[in-house]
Amino acid sequence: MREFTLWKNVGVATAALAAALAAMPAQAQSEPETDRQTATEDIVVTGSRIRRNPLDQDKPVVTVDEASIARTGLSSIADVLQRLPSAGGGLNTKVNNAGNIGGPPDGTGVSSGSAEIDLRYLAAKRTLVLVDGLRYVNGSAAGGIPASVDLNALPTSMIERVEVLQSGASPLYGTDAVAGVVNIITKQKQVGLRASAQFGTFREGDGHTQNYEASYGIQSPDTGSSLVFGGYYTRQEGVSTADRSISLFPTPGATSCAAGGCSSATPNGRYDVLGQSLTLRAPVIGRRPVLADYRNYSSATDSFNFAPLNYLLTPSERYGAFVNFKQELSDNVNLRTRLVANHRHSQTRAAFLPLFVGPDAGNGNLLDTISIDATNPYNPFGVTLSSGADGTPANYSTVRRRFVEGGQRVFTQDVDTLSATVTLDGSFAVGSRNWYWDINGVYGINDAHQVFTGNLNAANLARALGPVANCTGACVPFNIFGGAGSITQPMLDYVTFDERDKSSQRLWDFTANLSGELFDLPGGPIGVAVGYEHRDQHASYDPDPLIVAGLGADVPTSPARGGFNVDEWYGEVRLPILANTGFFHLLELDGAARHSNYSSFGSNTTFTVSGLWKPVPDLLFRGGYAESLRAPSIGELYAGPSRFDATIDDPCTSAPGGSFQTNATVRANCIANGVPANGSYAEPTGGQLGVFSQGNTTLKPETAETWTAGGVYSPSWATGSFASALSLEVNWYSIKLTNAIDSVPATLTLSRCAFSADPVSCAAIRRTANGQVASINARLLNLNAIETSGIDWTVNFRSTEFAGGTVGLAVNAAHLIKYNIVPPSDLNAPTQEYAGTERGSPDQAYPKFKLNGTIDWSTPAYGISFTGRYINGIDERDGVHRMGSVFYGDVQLYLSPGWMDHRLRLTAGVNNIFDRDPPQCFTCDSANYDPTTYDTPGQFGYLRLSYGF
Repeated sequence: MREFTLWKNVGVATAALAAALAAMPAQAQSEPETDRQTATEDIVVTGSRIRRNPLDQDKPVVTVDEASIARTGLSSIADVLQRLPSAGGGLNTKVNNAGNIGGPPDGTGVSSGSAEIDLRYLAAKRTLVLVDGLRYVNGSAAGGIPASVDLNALPTSMIERVEVLQSGASPLYGTDAVAGVVNIITKQKQVGLRASAQFGTFREGDGHTQNYEASYGIQSPDTGSSLVFGGYYTRQEGVSTADRSISLFPTPGATSCAAGGCSSATPNGRYDVLGQSLTLRAPVIGRRPVLADYRNYSSATDSFNFAPLNYLLTPSERYGAFVNFKQELSDNVNLRTRLVANHRHSQTRAAFLPLFVGPDAGNGNLLDTISIDATNPYNPFGVTLSSGADGTPANYSTVRRRFVEGGQRVFTQDVDTLSATVTLDGSFAVGSRNWYWDINGVYGINDAHQVFTGNLNAANLARALGPVANCTGACVPFNIFGGAGSITQPMLDYVTFDERDKSSQRLWDFTANLSGELFDLPGGPIGVAVGYEHRDQHASYDPDPLIVAGLGADVPTSPARGGFNVDEWYGEVRLPILANTGFFHLLELDGAARHSNYSSFGSNTTFTVSGLWKPVPDLLFRGGYAESLRAPSIGELYAGPSRFDATIDDPCTSAPGGSFQTNATVRANCIANGVPANGSYAEPTGGQLGVFSQGNTTLKPETAETWTAGGVYSPSWATGSFASALSLEVNWYSIKLTNAIDSVPATLTLSRCAFSADPVSCAAIRRTANGQVASINARLLNLNAIETSGIDWTVNFRSTEFAGGTVGLAVNAAHLIKYNIVPPSDLNAPTQEYAGTERGSPDQAYPKFKLNGTIDWSTPAYGISFTGRYINGIDERDGVHRMGSVFYGDVQLYLSPGWMDHRLRLTAGVNNIFDRDPPQCFTCDSANYDPTTYDTPGQFGYLRLSYGF
């Protein structure tokens, strides 16, 4: 019923858009942003609203075409784009995070099973994703309200190419275009069938991936109509952490829990009660345990190894369809529609639930206040274990029990994304000059549902652990003391439940654009473009009612909903100053400005100016300055409190690595913050502490200044002699982002309280009576400045034909000069320099140098290609460990018989042919490596049969 309702919504929206636009006066015809050819060979390219010669592009754009996508052997466009050296990674299906470490501290939610693109390491929320030059609805996966498009919600069969603008572009496209713009161009003109089927698997025999794509196009010159439609199906099976050596233990290279990192929540339990820390010698089944069944707990021998119970590659099933239709209404008016539907069924998982009960549990809910009554038939201690919540003195700290009887925690997402676009476009003449217009309506909805099996109802557990006289009706007294296997099915049935969460995002967008030429300058006609946009965005996140009531046993979260609307006006002008004069084959300036009026914070104006100089036809120099804007997202504004379990150290601990015992100032400040003076608080370093982020309706927009400079050399002397195409390109960029929306890092909060007794920091830390960190408040603020700069290199070469084929070389490289996070002066904190380091928690590598290069030999009948991918080594921020450089090699071969006019092709390939493992990471949240930067361990081979390409 839910999917039917979504289809109905799109149908109604499409009809409404079509009717509204059709009712407007039609005057002329234009080619939209996706049409590449006109009579003058001028087109609309990503980065400008004015038609121009694509060879005279004044901004750095990288194009990823169908051939480049096919050469990767990957089934997700996100995985392809994340290989770009300018990309900082981003969420993908290698990230196994649903509830096991909580929501990210930036308030944007956990989109389990989603995939994003992050340019310049500025996070996916600062990269704008367009489809055919128009906005697309943001994604979600019932884990909050993300601020970016889920690229897994786009049918891959509809993608013709992707244009990546590597520069700020808010004056042209509005909010979010801080790091750049990813414009996905869909298939609009096709004749006949194109189809492919691919199967791939890892050498270890897992991670099987099937991908089927098909599209069909019809052109009807007589009726002036064209139609392209298609669909796809992708099934990716999971890879378990148990099946790779890198992820067998929480600590890289470990062979046992003695190396640390394992969990104190064990199947046989850890019982910090009555001044003791105990565990069972062996499970006790069918009777009440007695004190003789217990011994002292040892973290080296008793900790639980949760590492092999996760995913390295999450399973995902995706399918979808699209329709692109164009109808010529007259000689100079077109009606265009695009419908897109996509469904994703994905899964993440975590180890059995770590059940923490007691005043030092740190759950932030009812579990922290549970007392275990003396009358509970399984209580071996003869007294009530009091949490102190009822006013009686607390006599126990925590009971920690790995809930193996309840099975693994499994998070299953079902996500539907639907989009409808209607466009009227045309042109009209003013004298001898053509003007172009288009009016666009976009409606999009992303609807997500998640089921979490393996959670526990804290209210029922409290009743089952409390006075036996109160455990009536369906209640069954709960045995938390007997170890693995002692929890019976009736006990499970009473305390467990399936958590059901949901989220939704909706987009309404209306745009109108007009472009044309005014009068001539010495270099050519002045080009102008003006436009208007009105956009409404709304989103909601609704956790299970039991979670909202604080009765879950996993990571707590809160509901959220909200939205905003914006009205925007923009203008762009191109001034061709000189042409074909001396050392000025071409000299032009381009400028644009956009004024935005947001319902959420008010108005803002951004502008950009760029210049282009070609002293000779073969050499182009360009540079520019752009102001960019990112409005606070819905999640950042309205998200409720949500916990993130950060891997950080508390300086107040008496355990090795802490400063309580060695620094008198720290000791005094920590005691003032609630740490026992006797040094009994000994939280191990390297553990997880609960950081609670929360939205903030007073947030202001982020702003950025971007400087770019670069050059392109395309030697005409080489063309025709030995090259059919040759270009060398170098681009420099520098970005300064201010008012970055973030929270004060929990490590800084702990440090400032411990070392400086900063009252604001100390107030953000809530401790239990025993000194344990119960929570760290990390509400979102306009906080830092981010400064980053780097240089990109691109080389493209294709030889002239010889021996029946051609040789090609394509190289993209990126050098990260700096990436600094500058805290505000009142925090009195040092600038964090990230270039050449691994951030960890949440995972993000910042290599100083990355390179992708492909060399191929291609003929109509056969071909071979080799792709090399290099990632420079980086240092972990613990100051101890280094992650070495990695070079991946991918090989692909194809055969295409002549008896079918080379329209049938068999392709075989191996990714990671040298079987390189990712470098081990000691500070990462994931399975001992950074999945945003490196491949899943193992060789991946595939076969593909395609037709019509």
